Amino acid sequence: MDSLSDLERLMFFEHARKSAEAAYAENPLDADNLTRWGGALLELSQFQALPDSRKMMNEAISKLEEALLVNPEKHDALWCIGNAHTSYAFLTPDQDEANNYFKKASGYFQQAVSLDPTNELYAKSLEVAAKAPELHEEIHRSAVAQQAAASGPSTSAGGLKGSKKKKTSDFTYDVLGWVILAVGLVAWVGFSKSHMPPPPPPS
Repeated sequence: MDSLSDLERLMFFEHARKSAEAAYAENPLDADNLTRWGGALLELSQFQALPDSRKMMNEAISKLEEALLVNPEKHDALWCIGNAHTSYAFLTPDQDEANNYFKKASGYFQQAVSLDPTNELYAKSLEVAAKAPELHEEIHRSAVAQQAAASGPSTSAGGLKGSKKKKTSDFTYDVLGWVILAVGLVAWVGFSKSHMPPPPPPS
């Protein structure tokens, strides 16, 4: 978290998570609330260390799946689960395992598009999901190449290796940041709508 905006986002989504948790205690069958909760967890996952990030993504998927049990046609929940699987795949070094997550993501994106065919964000996500395995392979191939170069004979190999790893990790998190940012915007809009004052009664 380098900037104030990151801190503000962290605080906003932590507040959204806590609000959703409190609302869940009142009404566990509110699919909109469960979707906001899952979206907030997914957004918060990008601020965590790798093991905690994966754990939080799994928790997000669980809440989103719960929303789909309440309302199987909740296309924004389907779309968020697709994003969660995409994010999880990018954090998975093994290509075959990552491809399974990408496949799941595509399935969820396809369902979201089927339920809301005019939504450009869903259509774009489905399109990007088709290219994701190639991007994943490129990122991880680059990481391996950088590690191999860093471990070559050099007096400063240790420091170089650390900095190369950090650059690859930063790039991966940048890619994930874009994926999760879109989910965050949807969650934020949903959260804002749920906290708007009711319209005045008709006269």
